[in-house]
Amino acid sequence: MKQDLALRALNMAIAIRRPPPGCIHHTDRGSQYCAHDYQKMLRRHGFKVSMSGKGNCCDNSAVESFFKSLKAELVWRRNWQTRRDAEVAPFG
Repeated sequence: MKQDLALRALNMAIAIRRPPPGCIHHTDRGSQYCAHDYQKMLRRHGFKVSMSGKGNCCDNSAVESFFKSLKAELVWRRNWQTRRDAEVAPFG
């Protein structure tokens, strides 16, 4: 993934979601996420930066497992009429 794509995605997420200062931003150690401009943007918006450990591919395993289960047990079993319906379903 190119750095400019990662920066555009981050800008879009910030504009749409408006995360509060102190929000945790977790990534792997991809060069696009370690890049100066990307890190600068995170600091400017008050994110707490979290990165996978160097060479530790298991850092994200619990989260990856959770989202796989969520998709398999909830998301893929239904057709959603609206995006909002899908967003609130895990909490209903």
